[in-house]
Amino acid sequence: MIGLQHYLTMSAILFALSVAGIFINRRNLILLLMCIELMLLSVNFNFVAFSRYLGDETGQVFVFFILTVAAAEAAIGLAILVVLFRNRRSINVQELDTMKG
Repeated sequence: MIGLQHYLTMSAILFALSVAGIFINRRNLILLLMCIELMLLSVNFNFVAFSRYLGDETGQVFVFFILTVAAAEAAIGLAILVVLFRNRRSINVQELDTMKG
């Protein structure tokens, strides 16, 4: 039988992978956005697991709000990424820290 501990372990593994991806890869902006999305997914996984374990639907309602915010964040982030690529011809994060005045 799969219990709450299994779900929490899976969520912790997803969260650790996303944090490792953020710290290991600091060059590609698309991969950084994907790691942030994976982090939000692991938080959603916790909300659903605790909601199911406690028999309360509040956690699942929070998941809908988080998914809405994540979708908006992804759309805005990709739009900014396209504009940056058109202007600078690169998505290297180390090149994006300088501002032209």
